[in-house]
Amino acid sequence: MLAFIRRWWPASTPKPSLQGIEQWAHDRRAQWHRVRDDGGFVIDGAHGSMPWRIEWGQSHRHYIAGAELRFIAELGLHRDLQVMVLNRALMLASEARVYDEYVQGVQTRVDTQTPTEIRWLVMHTKLSATELGRLGLRFGAVASVKPWLLAWLTGPLPEALLDAARQLRESDAFVLSIVRGRLGMRLGMRDPRPERIERWLGLFEVAIDEARRVAGQWRDSALPAASTRPSVWPRDAAGDTG
Repeated sequence: MLAFIRRWWPASTPKPSLQGIEQWAHDRRAQWHRVRDDGGFVIDGAHGSMPWRIEWGQSHRHYIAGAELRFIAELGLHRDLQVMVLNRALMLASEARVYDEYVQGVQTRVDTQTPTEIRWLVMHTKLSATELGRLGLRFGAVASVKPWLLAWLTGPLPEALLDAARQLRESDAFVLSIVRGRLGMRLGMRDPRPERIERWLGLFEVAIDEARRVAGQWRDSALPAASTRPSVWPRDAAGDTG
């Protein structure tokens, strides 16, 4: 099981060189900004007409140690849609922890300390091994609306995910999610380099294209609710991928 760990690097850990990243951003006609508080950076660019943002810096999630790379795009999807694809090791460890704490009656701790997307593991429907196919070896997936998730994973996205998985160890945390109309992706990365950012941006842009494709298919239909029962989980105040 993954332990909750410190977000800060030890003082002795050298900071990575960010040389070349600003030039990479400029070459893509994106805007690069340094974040002084934690030595990170922000890059604002676009995939066609769709703006995206890349952030690198101190992790915002307990399940990622040290620094993380984050991708964000406001897609204008249905606000109640909640979808997540994550690496299998993180899914199993997080699911066990949330279940253990909830069963033991420590609901307050789960509500206040567990990230929103991790709570989804016990709130929403998971795809079965058959539905995941080859993805199931490395990933798990849950959604508030299962047909939407299945449609998202019928195009080129699964192959892009499997290709990206070759760059990760099985224990490396990875989360691709949709919440409140926003697509987000995060993974641990202590040493960001232009070629690494380019590789993960490629996956993120495939996820953008496929999410917009599915949204177009659902445009004329009301998005069905996942459940009519009131949830035992309070809504996260932040409720986003940041």
